[in-house]
Amino acid sequence: MSLILAIDQGTTNTKALLVDGEGKVMHRASSPLRVLHPQADFVEQDPVAILQSVDAVIAACVGLGERIAAVAISNQRETVMAWDRKTGAAIGNAMTWQCRRATGMCERLRSAGREGLLRERTGLGIDPLFSAAKLAWLLENTPGLRLRAEAGEICFGTMDSWLMFHLTDGKLYATDHSNAARTQMLNIHTLRWDAELLEVFGIPAAALPELHTSSGAFAECVVAGLEAVPILAALGDSHAALAGYGSSAAGTVKATYGTGSSLMTLTRSADVTRDSHLSQTVAWTTAVRTHYALEGNISMTGSAVQWLGEFLGLANPVEDAVALAASVSDSAGVHFVPAMSGLGAPHWDSAARGTISGLSRTSTRAHLARAAVEAIALQVRDAFDVMEAEGAVRLPALHADGGATRNDALMQFQADLLGRPVLRADTEDLSALGAAKLAGIALGWWQSLESLPCSTSRFEPKMSASEREGRYSAWSHAVAQARLRPEVRA
Repeated sequence: MSLILAIDQGTTNTKALLVDGEGKVMHRASSPLRVLHPQADFVEQDPVAILQSVDAVIAACVGLGERIAAVAISNQRETVMAWDRKTGAAIGNAMTWQCRRATGMCERLRSAGREGLLRERTGLGIDPLFSAAKLAWLLENTPGLRLRAEAGEICFGTMDSWLMFHLTDGKLYATDHSNAARTQMLNIHTLRWDAELLEVFGIPAAALPELHTSSGAFAECVVAGLEAVPILAALGDSHAALAGYGSSAAGTVKATYGTGSSLMTLTRSADVTRDSHLSQTVAWTTAVRTHYALEGNISMTGSAVQWLGEFLGLANPVEDAVALAASVSDSAGVHFVPAMSGLGAPHWDSAARGTISGLSRTSTRAHLARAAVEAIALQVRDAFDVMEAEGAVRLPALHADGGATRNDALMQFQADLLGRPVLRADTEDLSALGAAKLAGIALGWWQSLESLPCSTSRFEPKMSASEREGRYSAWSHAVAQARLRPEVRA
């Protein structure tokens, strides 16, 4: 039997699946990862630890003795790092997508009136989330790095580039269009690195990877157990999850519930609106077509529950916080706005800060934990409403995937808040499966994504319209308080 090895390199763990010719998962392996917070606004990961986690899940899969026909990769997006092109040695830690150290750079760009250009060329607004501002910070704060980058001695890459460089022993330095689209250096209309954008950020073109389609031949692996196995797909994890639903038609909207969350819906073209509160991006590319998507990025959802569990001193922060939340029927008016790193879509407010409000004498830890879980669904509602408004179309249902979707209460609350059905994917591994499906198409195993539809479980809304809008209005007031500047709060 021939199988596809799908590697999903995420923020809190790296997973690998072995997928057969019918799209079924035959084996699954996982390896945890740490997120580092060396100082305020700095969020990092050890790139060597990331490679070790990748090697661990590969070894667990290839050790089964099955024939591997292809490798597919999905990865955490916007996380970026630098390494020596000759030796492959990392230069410092990776700056994760949650890292806010480039906030000052973004403020300078905004003051210089660059937002219109960036949005027109990249579909993205100005925010420290995106990779280019992080790289600009790195170049400004690492002695000698600019000269080495200009000389072609340095690689600047997202996690797909780092993994493929490792899997090919440095023979391939590349990225796909979906990951490149999240760097704010790719012109999403031409699918090329944009010289003017590189000048805006001060990033040398010599340090950037080759651009490839998301589905197609990249290179052959050389690491143990995968010798001569081709890499046939690579794309960002949220894009891969969208592909995992088995549809390439415009209009389907999904939310991936992970460390952060992403709402994404396929669109027919890259129609960029200057005043949009969402991002226009490349969903994925093949040799014959570019698929575009509209997206809303939410910075803290699952990580907010973890933060709260740690804040409360719980032994198992996430599991215990979720159990606490389940012990009460609602948050009793308590709201937790997890803006510890600012707010993403649709607010895009880097200066916002986390707040807890609505406390009363009878409030308990359980109510606070419930507020953290409910904040996931409330933030998704924020982005969903704007996506519907900007698309000028009613979205009939929300597809949902990711680890947090195993929480039935959260899925029911999400359906209640939206007043629409929520269709939960019956697998937690949709990102890896989506990458595997694109690799399988490149192999000729399947003709299209529609050949492999995703099975789902359905949650129907039960909350009355008046209660739904009352709950959401109270949340909107809490968000407004989180967005007040410190001098106003004082």
